[in-house]
Parts: sequence; C-alpha cells; structure tokens
Amino acid sequence: MAEIVECVPNFSEGREKSVIESIVDEARKIKGVKLLDYHPDADHNRTVVTFIGNPKDVENAAFNMTKMASKLIDMSVHHGAHPRMGAMDVVPFIPVLGITMDECIKMAKRTAKRIGDELGIPVYLYEEAASIPERKNLAYIRKGQYEGFFDKIKYDEWRPDFGPQSMNVKSGATAVGARVPLVAFNVNLNTSDIEIAKAIARKVRFIGGGLRYVKAMGVRLEERNIVQVSMNLVNYKGTSIYQAFEMVKMEAKRYGVSAIGSEIIGLVPMEALIDCAQYYLKVEDFTMNQVLEKRMLE
Repeated sequence: MAEIVECVPNFSEGREKSVIESIVDEARKIKGVKLLDYHPDADHNRTVVTFIGNPKDVENAAFNMTKMASKLIDMSVHHGAHPRMGAMDVVPFIPVLGITMDECIKMAKRTAKRIGDELGIPVYLYEEAASIPERKNLAYIRKGQYEGFFDKIKYDEWRPDFGPQSMNVKSGATAVGARVPLVAFNVNLNTSDIEIAKAIARKVRFIGGGLRYVKAMGVRLEERNIVQVSMNLVNYKGTSIYQAFEMVKMEAKRYGVSAIGSEIIGLVPMEALIDCAQYYLKVEDFTMNQVLEKRMLE
C-alpha cells in the first residue's frame, strides 16, 4: 500500500507574490510531492500551503520551503493580523493513507532537527509530537508572538526542542508537529470594531467555555474595513462547521452585528461540507456514496 502524508505549512508572507511563489516552488520541484492548494491572505500576511506525497519527499519539501522562507522573509519588519513567531511559522504532518500518527511524529522530529541544526532556527514540537503536555497547544507556544520570544526563550521552560536557545532575529522560531486534519474557518462581520470580534471569539473558543474543538480569535481585515472571527476546528467531527457558524451568529446578535460571509482556508474534507448540507437542507439519510465525484473516482 502506498504511504501518503499531508503537510500544511504556514509561512509569514501573504502580500509579495514573488516571495510566495519562490517558497511554494520548493514543493513543486519535488517529483514525489503533489501541490494541492496555497492560499495567500494579505490582511493576515500569511500563506497556507497544502501538499501530499510519500513521507521522504514530503519531509524534504517541508524543509526546503522552510529554508527558502528563512532566506526571503525578515520577521523583524513583519506585520500582519495573524499571530506568528517565525518566517516558516508552523509545519504540521498529517497521516492520510498507509501511515500512522506515530510515523508522522517521527517525521516531525526529523524535520525539526534539520531546521534547528542546519538553519539555526529554534524549533518547538507541538500537537501529537509535543515533548511536554503544555506544548500540544500551538497557541500556548506562540503566546507573545515573535516579539515576545526574545525574552521568554532565555528561560529553561522555554528551551526549544531543537536549535539554539536564542531567537533568530530574521527567521524567528518555528513549530513542527503531527496532527489530525483540521478546518480553518473564518466568519466575517459587518462591523469594523475589533473588540466585538474578540469578544465573540472568547465565547466561541473552548478555552473560554465555548465549543469543544474550536480555537478562535478576532482579526481586523484592513482592506475591507471589517473584522472576522478566525477559527480552527481541530476536530470537525466533534465540532462541525455549522455549529461554529451558528454560535458566531448567535453571539453577534448581542452586539447588533451579523455575519456577512465566511471562508475556508486551504482544503476541507468533503464529509465536513456534507455535514453542513444535511443540517441546513434537512436532507435525510444522505451518504457520501451519493456524491457524484466520489462515485466517479471509485
């Protein structure tokens, strides 16, 4: 059986097309890798890339992209709406076919070591690859962002898993991990008040008493003069897209604002969208086998 791994690197550039293409090209160059999607966001100043392939080639693509990002992105002058700590901010490996989570954890550790040893970038392992329980949560690692790392990395509890115990001024720090598929789902609001988006995010996210598998934050979209609730659904089967959407809409009502649109960043499992269709259309007894494209590929 073929072994297929998914990798979804996020790097801290969403505006300069030449820089974005040069970094993404590092995945395109490798024969055993298939580039599925990449999504630059100017407001977030961040690009999310999705590619799949055999483990060895996926590892090499992830490392090469990180190396190129470290050459082309200067974090000392970086600004964007999304929290970030490094040029290549995060590199997760996700099992797809014929490969276990344990094998993805080993991939994460090998890649993290290469980044630390060869590029001189401090690297933290997260999610299933985390070396300590607290570091399973990416938000915990990234707290304080790039600017805050210069002080906190000096403390023993913030010693990186690989690389130097000092901040790389140009490239920052990187998180490498292994995880299950997640859905990056954002809801746009018809207001420019960022405090409203932040308040809704606090209610929606699990750490604030909200939905179990949701991480959320308020983000300002400068170009559109609106705000959004930006979410990661880390288990779309445990908390569905429609549940997150409905809760954001419900919380928005208390502030007299409404949802004017939503977006999915990167790729999404078909099952997650079918779940939404079943809810909103009240479709009964619908199954994946009724999806035309799925049957055509069988």
